[in-house]
Amino acid sequence: MHRRPPEDGRRQNVPMNAMDQKLVETARRLDLQIDQVPRNIAIIMDGNGRWAKRKSLPRYEGHREGAKTAEKIAQCCVDLGMQSLTLYSFSMENWKRPKAEVNALMHLYAEYLVGIRPNLMRNNVRLIHLGRMAGLPEMVSSSLCETMDMTRANTGMVLALALNYSGRAEIVDAARAIAKAHKEGRLPLDEIDETCISQHLYTAEMADPDLLIRTASELRVSNFLLWQISYSEFYVTDALWPDFTEQSLEKAILAYAHRDRRFGAIDAIAQSRGPVPDPVKP
Repeated sequence: MHRRPPEDGRRQNVPMNAMDQKLVETARRLDLQIDQVPRNIAIIMDGNGRWAKRKSLPRYEGHREGAKTAEKIAQCCVDLGMQSLTLYSFSMENWKRPKAEVNALMHLYAEYLVGIRPNLMRNNVRLIHLGRMAGLPEMVSSSLCETMDMTRANTGMVLALALNYSGRAEIVDAARAIAKAHKEGRLPLDEIDETCISQHLYTAEMADPDLLIRTASELRVSNFLLWQISYSEFYVTDALWPDFTEQSLEKAILAYAHRDRRFGAIDAIAQSRGPVPDPVKP
């Protein structure tokens, strides 16, 4: 059960944009109400290495196949009418992996960030980066910046790539920026609230995820979007990331559609039952 926001009486006279039209089509095809379809999805892409091991391939081949899956799922999200897709690609903790694997990943990112440009432009998708640019190899940071610049004016779905990312580091960076603004007299103390913190995160221009998907059966958030997923619905699948398909995504959306998102409130059924009585004491 999903709470619908109050409707503006004039909204029905406002033409739908391409994303809204696709969302309506998605809801109709899946036999859902529009408010049952998540608009902002985040994915922890896990299982590339295990996929490669099962096929007796080098781990690098798992990452390469995972990059292909990322591109397919991004296209699927565009077609479904999503507002944003956030992909957890490389954490700050991942630098601890073997040097050969990290180097192979960095070369793959540099290739990927160039290779996706035609699709991003064709689909009006804007790429943004979540994480610290410092520390990335120049070949990656330059490809990343060039692709972001190329897509900056695009007005469709936002594709957020979490690369050299840490949820705790993101909060630290936001706290430092807020402290600096306050020290310089640009930010009064009484204006520092949840909204202020959100506006200083890497995701300042994005809505929080409605749905967080994790592949490969792992039941942890792994330092990902710690602030933003406060009210996100979680969906965990056994599928390894390279095996995650458009059908897998739709299955996650259907699971989301039947969740009761109360945001701390109580649903109508519970409310009709009245207050819960105090337990009987002996």
